[in-house]
Amino acid sequence: MGLPTAVIDNPVFGRPVEVTPWSMPVLLVSAVLVGLLVGTYVNPLDSLNQRETKVGGVGGLLSFFAIGCPVCNKLVLLAVGTSGAMNYFAPVQPFLAGAGVVLLAWAFIVRLRTAVACGVNASR
Repeated sequence: MGLPTAVIDNPVFGRPVEVTPWSMPVLLVSAVLVGLLVGTYVNPLDSLNQRETKVGGVGGLLSFFAIGCPVCNKLVLLAVGTSGAMNYFAPVQPFLAGAGVVLLAWAFIVRLRTAVACGVNASR
């Protein structure tokens, strides 16, 4: 999430609007939660629960939109234009960040509650 949103400096992507002070903490928390959530799907015996998968995906997407440049988002530019992106979408981004982190945390917690334990053969 950090490279295409240019929160992490890189030569490929850039952003005309400065990175907000809360973008890096949201990026770090979201990355940890996404990693933990994806790690719960390693067990091949466990079935994919569609609800947690969708909620986790929405949480990750909201976090991505929250840390991204408001005028670099093509969907926002098509909907409200450049001035609308700065006046209407940019002030909403912290709320998107909060909602994204909460949804990721919820999906991870529910996933842990319903996860099937990996079988370990202790007798060797």
